Amino acid sequence: MADDLPALAVDARRRRLIGAMTLTAATAALAGTRRAEAATPANALPFGALKQIDAGVLSVGYVELGPISGTPVLLLHGWPYDIHAFAEVAPQLAAAGYRVIVPHLRGYGTTRFRSVDTPRNGQQMALAADGLALMDALNLKQAIVAGFDWGARTADIMAALWPERCKALVSVSGYLIGSQQANKAPLPPKAELAWWYQFYFATDRGRAGYAANTHAFARLIWQLASPQWTFDDAVFDRSAASLDNPDHVDITIHNYRWRLGLADGERQYDDLERQLATGPTIAVPTITLEGDANGAPHPEPVTYARKFTGKYAHRLIAGGIGHNLPQEAPAAFAQAVIDVDRF
Repeated sequence: MADDLPALAVDARRRRLIGAMTLTAATAALAGTRRAEAATPANALPFGALKQIDAGVLSVGYVELGPISGTPVLLLHGWPYDIHAFAEVAPQLAAAGYRVIVPHLRGYGTTRFRSVDTPRNGQQMALAADGLALMDALNLKQAIVAGFDWGARTADIMAALWPERCKALVSVSGYLIGSQQANKAPLPPKAELAWWYQFYFATDRGRAGYAANTHAFARLIWQLASPQWTFDDAVFDRSAASLDNPDHVDITIHNYRWRLGLADGERQYDDLERQLATGPTIAVPTITLEGDANGAPHPEPVTYARKFTGKYAHRLIAGGIGHNLPQEAPAAFAQAVIDVDRF
């Protein structure tokens, strides 16, 4: 782990949430996996009971819906959001016959590192490795991978490096695979302005500020990234609780510092990062999505269309849809997953 990230003490007194939702018989019958229901208020997860499973370096908190025999779909959230971004998408896909898995990323919700010695690493390859480890833990040979923000980048990497594990891809804002080398190139002033928080996080003041004001900071990002989305306190607070994870600040700060080359990644990922730095194409069937009112930094579709060499379509979702597309336009996101499966 980079020297600029302090070690986190595990909060042994952290209150466990109390479970009130029952595992479905089909889900409970999944053999050969270590899992346990995580405690959660009944109203906190309106779309499923929260579970835990050991996967790689993590104990992953996740929700699972739909028939166990259905085509698996892995839904990946971004920063600073959580699994509730898919609170309407997941039930729609489950009703269509899909087996839907929605995990908390490292640094969110009930997902925890299994060892205090594991680096609190937020580099892109670490998150992609988490996705693959979760599939292995759940005995999923192949899945449709879909996400937005950090989740879209993770899904892109999985599809690029392990296409045999990815039946299809749905990616908000398209091709988001990056590299430290590419990020050395300065952008036009207006584009740099949009990344203000990346530069803030590069400073000790920024880290301290984010740690002290995590919820307020996240709310500001939600507002800037989705300027036409009207969400209430209950919707925000439901997701913001996931940011209280003891590793969240370390993961967030490391992610953005790593992008700028200000923090090292783990050596075990060096070869894979070199592959990603070449901008590998993605051959699995893909639908990319973009909201017509996305206020977050994002590439134009014309700049990444050629990165998808298999069956491909891009959809612009109208109606004032911002960065958190699955939560703002759940029907459009769910339909993209269904349609890409039929390509």
